[in-house]
Amino acid sequence: MPQPQLSIYTGGLAATNAYFLKLADGWLAVDAPEGAADAAAEHHLTVSALVLTHGHWDHIWDAAAVAKKSNCPVYYHQADKTLCTNPQIMRAYGLPADLEPVTAARFLAQDDTLTLAPFTFKILHIPGHCPGSICLYEPQQGFIFGGDVLFAGGVGRWDLPGGSEETLLGGIRQKLLPLPDDTVVYPGHGPATTIGHEKKHNPYIQ
Repeated sequence: MPQPQLSIYTGGLAATNAYFLKLADGWLAVDAPEGAADAAAEHHLTVSALVLTHGHWDHIWDAAAVAKKSNCPVYYHQADKTLCTNPQIMRAYGLPADLEPVTAARFLAQDDTLTLAPFTFKILHIPGHCPGSICLYEPQQGFIFGGDVLFAGGVGRWDLPGGSEETLLGGIRQKLLPLPDDTVVYPGHGPATTIGHEKKHNPYIQ
């Protein structure tokens, strides 16, 4: 199976990953940390769509800039509408600067499909880190953009507003661990991993 053409940018105070996936027409951007808009411009990536895996400030920092520069639609889960459209409320948990609001062209929900040729993503809603946390699963290609749900050797924190350890770990066990072991996970922070590796070695989900 050919590997997807993927460019990864890591930026901002929280070393947050933005992913740029080559589409038949342009690029899909997944998350938009500080500097993501400039990174896309520097590498001449025309963004056709931007998906935000959740509404925390380190993932939406450059979302409005990416959307404006590329004139592209933005997608996220409705549960994070307030975080995305009124980001200043995140000052209570670490937002260090004023952010521009970003509105959704479409809300993505559990079991929705998002077709961006040649890929068709299944949306998995896994709250617990953030109310609107979603993962984008591409079953034919065998990879998933996981946001801050599952990391290499870890999981998303659950001590922020709207967080829940039980909800997060339950969602991972119910929706991620049943995926094929060789499914590649591209997380919001840190290196890529696989479902099989995390099932064997991740101390949070043993």
